[in-house]
Amino acid sequence: MTDAKTRIDETVKASDVVLFMKGTKEQPQCGFSSRVAGVLNFMGVEYSDVNVLADEDIRQGIKDYSDWPTIPQLYVKGEFVGGCDIITEMTLSGELDTLLEQQGVGYDKAAADKIREANG
Repeated sequence: MTDAKTRIDETVKASDVVLFMKGTKEQPQCGFSSRVAGVLNFMGVEYSDVNVLADEDIRQGIKDYSDWPTIPQLYVKGEFVGGCDIITEMTLSGELDTLLEQQGVGYDKAAADKIREANG
């Protein structure tokens, strides 16, 4: 059996965007995971979701892997971006748009603008 760190490493490198979350993108199981998944879903970002509630090794392992104590955790092109507060701030400031553009990840710019208008 592969250890959690190896499985996590393979997962974050297998997709351009990966969200480790409680629940799934279709059915989040906590408010913070729901907020980040909602932003990504609304912006039309294609991403893989990993339900940490389904695997205790991954649930603890992702915290050790990133040295970040909370879930959700967003990875873009294998790099840890942040949790709910950071993703929310980046979305509202436009930094998430910039990061996605720089990494060649497709998203709906008009949807991102709508999020900023609604929260401005």
